[in-house]
Amino acid sequence: MSGAIDRRAAVDPGARLADGVVVGAFAVIGEGVEIGEGTQVGAGATILGPAKIGRENRIYPHACLGTDPQDLKYGGERVTLEVGDRNLIREFVTIHRGTAKGGGVTRVGSDNLFMVYSHVAHDCQVGDRTIFANNATLAGHCEVHDDATIGAFSALQPFGRIGRHAYIGGFTRLLSDPLPFVKTIGLRPVVLGVNRIGMSRKGYDAERVRQITAAVRIFLRSGLNSTQAIARLESEFAGQPDVAYFVEFVRAARHGVVRALPGRHGDDAGHGDE
Repeated sequence: MSGAIDRRAAVDPGARLADGVVVGAFAVIGEGVEIGEGTQVGAGATILGPAKIGRENRIYPHACLGTDPQDLKYGGERVTLEVGDRNLIREFVTIHRGTAKGGGVTRVGSDNLFMVYSHVAHDCQVGDRTIFANNATLAGHCEVHDDATIGAFSALQPFGRIGRHAYIGGFTRLLSDPLPFVKTIGLRPVVLGVNRIGMSRKGYDAERVRQITAAVRIFLRSGLNSTQAIARLESEFAGQPDVAYFVEFVRAARHGVVRALPGRHGDDAGHGDE
């Protein structure tokens, strides 16, 4: 094991640190923790195991990864945390291990940004290239798909999902799943249109964005209920993978999806089917 390990850090003999790992003063690395090459662990940060942290992550001071799940049913079972590569995990971020009944693993992908005080609870599954702004919070068993952005002080309820390229505005309370590819905001969430800028920044061309926009418009503005809208999307956009993903996301929603538009909070808001 080589790297710059501050003499004031506490690194358990049962931890495995790859070449080039940097550990700051007063950081704590527990038994069963594996850290990949080039990862930096800031002063006062804590990583407990079992946990596997990938390559070239930067974990800032006082972040806390791999501690026990906040679940009263947890009884000390062997559960884990897996974190990918090149994540930026800022000060006071908390990411907990899984639970035995929830699959046993909390999983975070690669190239994500977790800003100060954001939280990923037990058994969550986070994809790649997501952004969690300050105090963004996931309850247990949530999913966040690739390229989603979650605004400051926003919260997702247990078993909730956030779709690809979703943009969640600050202070949003998510009791239903926000749709992929759109902007959702509010304590009583509404859809504020398609996330064109976000998709363009990730390389979506104009035609691809146009098709997604047309599909979203049918789902939200055609006056059809969800079942009818999905049938129309499958007919008109057969073979279009983004629309197929959109349809599957709606179908799999445990708590329904956010469909309300500004000024139109009605019975349709927050429900998957009528």
